[in-house]
Amino acid sequence: MERSTFVYDGDCAFCTRCAEFIERRIPTDVRVLPWQFADLAALGLTVAECEEAVQWVGADGGRAAGPDAIARLLGASTVGWRAAGAVLRLPPVRLAAWPVYRWVARNRHRLPGGTAACSLPQEVRERLYGPTGGPPTTA
Repeated sequence: MERSTFVYDGDCAFCTRCAEFIERRIPTDVRVLPWQFADLAALGLTVAECEEAVQWVGADGGRAAGPDAIARLLGASTVGWRAAGAVLRLPPVRLAAWPVYRWVARNRHRLPGGTAACSLPQEVRERLYGPTGGPPTTA
């Protein structure tokens, strides 16, 4: 792989807003893309992993999820953001970050920019909205 990849849930408005913030404010050469448009097999990821948490796949093949993935993303940026990533990797901070991350993931449909679709598993979203998040197709 030529460069690292940060994968998020593109069907979730809250997650998409966060990804847009990353692209606007965090200078990095990391690819930031929704898992729905990623080649998950090439990245070594599954739909279940991507539904559970954001994912990091490093150019070196290293992988991380949730706040660990966010820490890696920050670590691939400029000095200030790298410092934030280093703090996120500190054992006591990392220990606290996972429960906070899980709470945010479970409640993302209630957060600013979130929608009801954010709370649905991919299987249900596909039934309701079709495989790409658009209207369902009829045969």
